Amino acid sequence: MSKTKDTKTIFKPASASRVEISELMLPSHSNFSGKIHGGYILSLLDQIAFACASKHSGSYCVTASVDTVDFLKPIEIGELVTMKASINFVGNTSMVVGIRVEAENIQNGAVKHCNSSYITMVAKDDKGKSVKVPGLVLESKNDLKRFFKSIKRMELKKERQKYSSQLDYTVDQVIHELEGYNVKIDL
Repeated sequence: MSKTKDTKTIFKPASASRVEISELMLPSHSNFSGKIHGGYILSLLDQIAFACASKHSGSYCVTASVDTVDFLKPIEIGELVTMKASINFVGNTSMVVGIRVEAENIQNGAVKHCNSSYITMVAKDDKGKSVKVPGLVLESKNDLKRFFKSIKRMELKKERQKYSSQLDYTVDQVIHELEGYNVKIDL
């Protein structure tokens, strides 16, 4: 089921580009409160998104946007972090990579879901020009749900952008709207 008329379009299953990495969290990865620094996790997320998107597209890929990063639970020093990435959606030159982050206490085997992220990657050629990516074969109901949810997230993002572009108010128009917020206005 393809929306394109191009009979030469290549399709790849999501399973062909899935990537999983695991890394032990060290004290050097921690922040001042002794938890693993969110910035370090973001760096790993970007790396696995690159690997997954490049594997699907067969091209060098760049990060176009980090659409969602939900930090759900803190990660402790000494836990084994596993990131699982898959292509959830493909457009013409872009792909949405979904990433699930889990942390395992290697002493007792307890596993917790710590992060869910969606990163949009764009395939590029040697000259930096965007290139067409293979279509996506949805092999399971889960693949189908991920693809559909990606479409809905993109629609919501477009609505937010449209709404934000309409938010051009003067101070006099909005100052009363700030009542009840934790702010002191000292103009």
